[in-house]
Amino acid sequence: MAVYEYRGIIIASGKATKGVRDADNPKQLRAMLRRDGVMLTSATEEAQAKAKKKREIDILAIFRRVNATDIAVMTRQLATLVRAGIPLVDAITALTEQVEKEDLKRVLTNLRERLNEGTSFAQALDLHPKVFPPIFVNMVAAGEVSGTLEQVLERLADFLESQAQLKGKVSAALAYPALMLIIGTVLISVLMVAVVPKVTSIFESLDQALPWYTQVLIAISDFLSGYWWLLLPTIALGVYLFNRWKKTKDGRLKWDTFTLKTPVFGPLLQMLAIARFAKTLSTLLSAGVPLLKAMEISNRVLTNALLERVVQDATGSIREGESIAVPLRRSGQFPPMVTHMIAVGEKSGQLEEMLESVSKAYDAQVDTRVQMLTSLLEPLMIVLMGGSVGFIAFAILMPLIQMNDFVK
Repeated sequence: MAVYEYRGIIIASGKATKGVRDADNPKQLRAMLRRDGVMLTSATEEAQAKAKKKREIDILAIFRRVNATDIAVMTRQLATLVRAGIPLVDAITALTEQVEKEDLKRVLTNLRERLNEGTSFAQALDLHPKVFPPIFVNMVAAGEVSGTLEQVLERLADFLESQAQLKGKVSAALAYPALMLIIGTVLISVLMVAVVPKVTSIFESLDQALPWYTQVLIAISDFLSGYWWLLLPTIALGVYLFNRWKKTKDGRLKWDTFTLKTPVFGPLLQMLAIARFAKTLSTLLSAGVPLLKAMEISNRVLTNALLERVVQDATGSIREGESIAVPLRRSGQFPPMVTHMIAVGEKSGQLEEMLESVSKAYDAQVDTRVQMLTSLLEPLMIVLMGGSVGFIAFAILMPLIQMNDFVK
């Protein structure tokens, strides 16, 4: 059975519609849509549609991309349907008809086809690595083997929702300061390039010594006005070269090490990474994933090369018979409280619960730090913008006041 992307017209209202359906051939697809009250106008098999899209530049594709929130919502809905006793294939069919994003609809349709062919759910998920992360695939695999898929889906939904909420809190907290920075930069640039040259041209006609701060302002304004065309590509080239260097193994390690040592932001990034690591490892172990496999998967969510190296070394030590806490403590990158709680969890046989406690504790600390950072950044941005505009006004007005006093 093939998967088709179709376009049609709703017979009752005359409105255009589109979607994804599976059918043996276009004739069957036309008949199925006719029963649903849709007149088929065009249909393209999924493989042909993908090849066509590769040749086209889709500017709006970024807005249709499946994100973590979409997967979290879909997982929660799937867990609810499975818990209600609905077979997995029927549950996925219901989700396919409900979701709005075409990319996710296409993925769900493919999952349903694979399941109908006899493929396991985990194997079907593994065919879409850009949509379903390794933690999703491995937890589902463990749930299928142990017969606890319903509980695993519930844990996955909880995990994905908590990660999406945490990311949303950090993004929302930094959005306003970032917006203020952009607006302030644009405003000051316009003043320096368009306004200041016109005002300071008055000083050029007068043979009078200017204060040093006014000379600095004029020099900066002349540079920006005369070389802005060179400044923009230079900045763009610098950003490109920096990103290229940061993607190298050595560059990423050095940059991530530097970020962890920066004041204010360093501890926050460390807390975020440890909270994600602890939550992921706890979720995987609770689902029955073996420890070494769980460590390897959890290592991928750290997004920090230095901490990834620490966890990788710890995984090797565990393989040789050591506990988890000892190599983590030896690295010096994990706080003593974290390694102590992990050690207690290993000795008491409650490692999953201890990791969950670590995750909750650090999530709470991240919330506190983000709120504190936001409360500091907002007035700081206002002071910086006000100070910059004040300096420009002061540097322009003071010579004018001095000229007025001289004339008197």
